[in-house]
Amino acid sequence: MTDDRSSTPADEQRSDPTASGDTEPIDAGDENETGNDEFTIADFHDASQQEGRPVLTAAAVSRALELPHEEATERLEALADRGDLERHAVSTDPVVWYPSELEDLTDRERVVVFPKRREIVVDRPDQFTRAQLAQFAHLADANGEQGYRYVVRPEDVWGTPHDGFDDLARTMRQALGQRSEDLEEWVHSQWDRAHQFRLTTHEDGYTVLEARSPEIMGNVARQKLDEEHVHAPISETEDWVREGAEAAIKRILYEAGYPVQDHRELESGEELPIDLRVSLRDYQRTWVDRFAEAGEGVFVGPPGSGKTVAAMGAMANVEGETLVLVPSRDLAQQWADTIVEYTSLEPHQIGQYHGGRKEVRPVTIATYQIAGMDRHRSLFDDREWGLVIFDECQHVPSDVYRRSTHLQSKHRLGLSASPIREDDRQTEIFTLVGPPIGTDWEALFDAGHVAEPELEIRYVPWGDDEQANAYGSADGREQYRIAARNRGKVDEVRYLLSAHPDAKAIVFVDYLAQGRELSEALDVPFLSGETPHHERRRLLEEFRRDERDLLLISRVGDEGIDLPTADLAIVASGLGGSRRQGTQRAGRTMRPAGGALVYVLATRGTREEDFARKQLQHLGRKGMTVRERTVERDAD
Repeated sequence: MTDDRSSTPADEQRSDPTASGDTEPIDAGDENETGNDEFTIADFHDASQQEGRPVLTAAAVSRALELPHEEATERLEALADRGDLERHAVSTDPVVWYPSELEDLTDRERVVVFPKRREIVVDRPDQFTRAQLAQFAHLADANGEQGYRYVVRPEDVWGTPHDGFDDLARTMRQALGQRSEDLEEWVHSQWDRAHQFRLTTHEDGYTVLEARSPEIMGNVARQKLDEEHVHAPISETEDWVREGAEAAIKRILYEAGYPVQDHRELESGEELPIDLRVSLRDYQRTWVDRFAEAGEGVFVGPPGSGKTVAAMGAMANVEGETLVLVPSRDLAQQWADTIVEYTSLEPHQIGQYHGGRKEVRPVTIATYQIAGMDRHRSLFDDREWGLVIFDECQHVPSDVYRRSTHLQSKHRLGLSASPIREDDRQTEIFTLVGPPIGTDWEALFDAGHVAEPELEIRYVPWGDDEQANAYGSADGREQYRIAARNRGKVDEVRYLLSAHPDAKAIVFVDYLAQGRELSEALDVPFLSGETPHHERRRLLEEFRRDERDLLLISRVGDEGIDLPTADLAIVASGLGGSRRQGTQRAGRTMRPAGGALVYVLATRGTREEDFARKQLQHLGRKGMTVRERTVERDAD
């Protein structure tokens, strides 16, 4: 009784540079300059770059190069006669044109560079190309039909693991299969910006901000910083930094476009030998190696990619006393259990510091809230940590969590499946913790390390006229609340569970009232923030040991606890939440075992439809398949 609407959400629309009339007109004295010279494949590439795609119609070439349509067609025909272009007839236009080098695009890797936009589009990239691109570019879109779109951002260049620009340029040429002088010139400029400032330790023990030249110190640092950050100048290129202002200085200069190299001689704490009892996957080993080179960083990967295990690899590399900061006491307990399971550390070496326990040991796991409180800070400040780990570090820019980043250590490591924030403060994550280190999701899917779940948005009709009428007369958040609690979703959850009788399932809700309704309808306990901690652990352990095949859980399961792996996830409400929430919930099925399904329920004809598309759109760009389906039910 269902009907497919479309296979994937619409790709983001790219702006047409000619649509607004903002393109720079050609001087009247040089009218049709292109027409007076020989038309070459380079001219076609210029048009391709302006249009943003490698396959063009004559109309597109005419528009991009400001040629009459007839003349553009003639010149395309001439290039085709020389073998530089190929033509192909399609139903929507008489002919499309593309470079001959793309003739076998279905059979081999193809890389197209758009240096002015700093974009790289790759069809059928192999693992080597992906690995090389990941060292200096950000995967913006992964679509099986349209290839992979990478964007080279300043922060990607600033965080590259290379020791010198020549090494970075070599990696770029290997990835692109060519030398792009314009792109390399821009990357070189960003490389220079990333090496203009550094923090060092003076022989007397205080911190110094150093600039490469007096000009950069005077025109940037001394314009941006004030007495809250520095005591006084030491020389034309050095300033004496106030104690505790290091993080603020790094953030301010980062936002000004000048990331600071941190070369301080921070204490590494007491030695703590750690051996891993598990072998790291290749990409996890690469993460650890990159972290070891930089001394800081953020492991970015989908749920199920083993970020926690990779973090223990970093602990083994540092071999120093470690502070782990987590959002909740539930995660603190899970971290303690996992460290005992996967490392050589004994339980007596691991402490927890939160509302329930107050232990400071060689490895201490504390909540962000406790670590940021004045009355507890001295306990953490007085101990010299070799490594501080920020779990779910996307929270770090928030005012409550930010204070924990003032804790100084020789090494800093963040973990996040989705380092995005709806307030657009995600760049602060990398200034406060370290540069992003990760592997693109599609590569993990292809290698079989992480199962790609199938995501389906299901548009559910109203369960009764009363709620539908209430929605029509409400506004704002009240409309959202009514749509989220649509009683028709109860029947849909029942239907999906019956359609997958052998699956281990998790049902997510945002509203306690809806959770209680589903709990009664399904005859299962509802795990929420009101559930006592011991009861939460019991329910989760039963699910983990296959003694229970269904969990009904509120948004407390989004990040505060490490949920067991499920085969089936149903998001009954929560579509007004963040993109990160969508990632976390979808990620509950992303483990090495395949066949996982995620259903997102949205009330048909309401704001939930747009919420669902927007929340899952970025997952589609990461390579996941997202379907949409309208639910129809027979009348009783």
